[in-house]
Amino acid sequence: MIFICVRFPVKPEYAEQWPELSREFTEATRAEPGNLFFDWARNVEDPNEYIVVEGFADDAAEAHVTADHFKKAQAELPQYLVRTPKVRNMLIEGDHWDDLGEFTVS
Repeated sequence: MIFICVRFPVKPEYAEQWPELSREFTEATRAEPGNLFFDWARNVEDPNEYIVVEGFADDAAEAHVTADHFKKAQAELPQYLVRTPKVRNMLIEGDHWDDLGEFTVS
């Protein structure tokens, strides 16, 4: 799978609204063929930063970045950001989350 994490530095005046501002993009991405997960989290140390963790089947990420909803998000969402988001992506084996053995719950 292609595993991607993106850090979105949201302008403080839009931080509370970010989940709603990005909702259309989020829902459309989750509905894409080949999308395995697309999950948002808020940075507990910086409440103006949101992080999205994405997983796509090996060949689905290209379709994602060429989709109409992605292009719309490219045009609309940057106005709510302080600066360009930071991204890391990598190709990893599997298509799922593994258990964290060091924190096994019995």
